[in-house]
Amino acid sequence: MTDARSQLIQLIRDEAVFHGDFTLTSGAKATYYIDLRTLSLDHRAAPLIGRVMTELIDDLPDIAAVGGLTMGADPIASAVLHQAPALGRSYDAFVVRKAPKDHGRGKQVEGPDVEGKRVVVLEDTSTTGGSPLTAARALEAAGAIVVAVAVVVDRATDARRVIEEAGYEYRAAIGLHDLGLA
Repeated sequence: MTDARSQLIQLIRDEAVFHGDFTLTSGAKATYYIDLRTLSLDHRAAPLIGRVMTELIDDLPDIAAVGGLTMGADPIASAVLHQAPALGRSYDAFVVRKAPKDHGRGKQVEGPDVEGKRVVVLEDTSTTGGSPLTAARALEAAGAIVVAVAVVVDRATDARRVIEEAGYEYRAAIGLHDLGLA
């Protein structure tokens, strides 16, 4: 385990895991909630997230850009964009809107042109796999080649199965066991 990953796990345990009664995106009930946005926008955690996620996708060849469905993926993509050069990588970042804009250029994928480029869809936490799949479909409609889906925290639900059945490689940096939740 890298030092960055260990530090990130500790920050998530200490500051982003909440216990109580919660309803998840899927409608399922849970006794804990992982609110990664409390950390993905934090000056201490963002560089760690960027490093851990860059290391997670480092072996994927010829990746041009990373990003995902706004809002959860935005700070993750930004963190990777800024930390990747320290690891000898250069990834652009993109943002995928939930729907195409109804004005201007009517784009759903914002950022550099992804047509014909190999990309990785990012997500903060994964429950149903719906957000990454929505992003992947929009990216493919824009001409991108979606190579994988990479999440910071995998909740050990159906997301992996759903994403892999859709034909994408699934990678997770941190699991419930790492956070003492399994």
